[in-house]
Amino acid sequence: MHTLIVTSHPHPGALTHAVAAQIARGITTTAPTATVEFADLAAEGFDPRLTRADLEGHQRRHPFPADVLAEQARLDRANTLVLVFPVYWWAMPAQLKGWIDRVFSNGWAYDDSTGHVQKKLAHLPVHLVGLGGADLRTWSKRGYDTAMKTQIDTGIFDYCGAPVASSTLLLEVDTLPAAPHLETSAALGRAIAGG
Repeated sequence: MHTLIVTSHPHPGALTHAVAAQIARGITTTAPTATVEFADLAAEGFDPRLTRADLEGHQRRHPFPADVLAEQARLDRANTLVLVFPVYWWAMPAQLKGWIDRVFSNGWAYDDSTGHVQKKLAHLPVHLVGLGGADLRTWSKRGYDTAMKTQIDTGIFDYCGAPVASSTLLLEVDTLPAAPHLETSAALGRAIAGG
């Protein structure tokens, strides 16, 4: 099993990165032959801006840019995808959303050339881990918990056929100690490795 863990946080010491590391540790201690690859979009300087070259690739007029092809190859090597991200304004960070916009493209993640969308990522289970500062009451009050599932789980991954195996919110990350969140992350890693 090979897992790709993608993070998008500008500070290398952030809880986002610690959570990602704990998930990886949970995977590799549960399944010692499993491998984990990290895609730290901030550290790697991934450009999230959708360009004309991206659109021409989407429209199948030209090949996709090299950085998009490299990310698609990275995903092609993975058996499982884990996204670990801070929640900004009730959504994923712009850099991570731009990564999805550019990489999960027409012809690779889905194919709409026949008038019927062919979902091409049924082989790639996805685990989503969002880190939010608010408490559960605040999330539920306006339906943000449901809205995020609709937007990300259904709007992005279901459209491509990638099954969302788990969708976890670690809340009150600014006010609670990190230890419970790290314990939850390690347990998630063990669950991912266990199938």
